[in-house]
Amino acid sequence: MGRYQRKTDRQSWSQESMAGAIQEVLEGNMGYRSASKAYSVPQTTLERKVKEARQKKLSSEAAAVKMLGRYKTVFSEAQEKEFVQHLIHLEEKLFGITLSDLRTLAIELAEKNNIPHVFNTEKRMAGKDWLYGFLKRHPRLVLRYPEKTSIARAKGFNRVAINAFFDLLDSLYSKYKFSPNDIYNADETGILTVANKPSKVLALRGKKQVSTLTSAEWGVLVTAETCVNAAGNFLPPMFVFPRKKENPLLMRL
Repeated sequence: MGRYQRKTDRQSWSQESMAGAIQEVLEGNMGYRSASKAYSVPQTTLERKVKEARQKKLSSEAAAVKMLGRYKTVFSEAQEKEFVQHLIHLEEKLFGITLSDLRTLAIELAEKNNIPHVFNTEKRMAGKDWLYGFLKRHPRLVLRYPEKTSIARAKGFNRVAINAFFDLLDSLYSKYKFSPNDIYNADETGILTVANKPSKVLALRGKKQVSTLTSAEWGVLVTAETCVNAAGNFLPPMFVFPRKKENPLLMRL
């Protein structure tokens, strides 16, 4: 099935504006004409949607959902904005979701909130057309390969710990006047003996680093240590193998 391409400029109003106009009319604060002008929405469309809201006992947000021909968005603008914020929040907590996860989450969200939908109930997923439309409506979201981050490292990387580290570092600089040759930075990374490339996850556009939590349950985790000073001099890298007896197979990394 090909992607739907918009062929008209009709219904260029926003759903939030329409919802506001519907709410004003339903509460009796404004008439159709004044609400139409105040919220910049077509009066005839407003009248039709207010009638629909009264007959079907819909909320102003539900009645304001756009429909162009046979195509209708499942979620309102407000619901999709909240959905996007939830996706960004998941990524910030190192639990970014893939496109398949997004499609599954969409049908669960619709059914939990009793929102009519045409998603595939057998596969329990939203369709690709809905996915492409959702990403097009929210260009802030992009697909990125996440950097693997252990749970221990994620817990230690917080504002309090970082501020304490730099406060201590600043006091040591002031006291000992280190030269660049005396300032070293060491870091470690885990290397799995089996391939485990993470899938792309949704993240906020422009974010410099995207991470995801990992587990050491797959394969054998070998620790690689690197160290360099502020003058650009490196120490030889070091590998730490998690065993008491040497295993020749691990030397093939």
